[in-house]
Amino acid sequence: MGQTYERIDGRIRTFIEEQPVFFTATAPLAADGHVNLSPKGRKGTLVVLDELTLAYLDFGGSGAETIAHLRENGRITLMWCAFSGPPKVLRVHGHGEAVFRDDPRWAGYLAHFRDADGDGARAVIVVRARRIGDACGFAVPFMDYREDRLQHAEYLARKTDEEFAAYCEKKPHVGVSLDGLPALPLPLPARTD
Repeated sequence: MGQTYERIDGRIRTFIEEQPVFFTATAPLAADGHVNLSPKGRKGTLVVLDELTLAYLDFGGSGAETIAHLRENGRITLMWCAFSGPPKVLRVHGHGEAVFRDDPRWAGYLAHFRDADGDGARAVIVVRARRIGDACGFAVPFMDYREDRLQHAEYLARKTDEEFAAYCEKKPHVGVSLDGLPALPLPLPARTD
């Protein structure tokens, strides 16, 4: 039987910090809009800032649906599954905000990510929890974590910041979502850190 929690602390925080992958889900307000679900997994790119706030680095490489949905309505759910150890699925339902590279808060948030910050960072997604709850996870399979894939970081590291900005402008659904919502600001703001 699932439980709800008042805050992200103790074993809930430990569980979040131990998982090598998490998922984000967002949706536009329009009934016929595209729901977005994304896996996230680069090591060190998610941090628990306090008992009700998490943040993760948003990198280039795909569209910007999460950013567009957050700009429109702020709704977001983060989910973790235990693929080893005791079964558990944990969800944090919350309100999210994209903090862009030219925001005065950018450098302060980046300080929380240490070595995980890198080429291709477009935004920091900050999530304030409204509901924290778990479920049994009995149907989640056991899977073994081997290692992070390096292709994403290596690909982005080969680009200068100017080349990365040009790359973002050429990609479909980066400046505007699948449903026509404003997404990543283009031209991509220069980093302020």
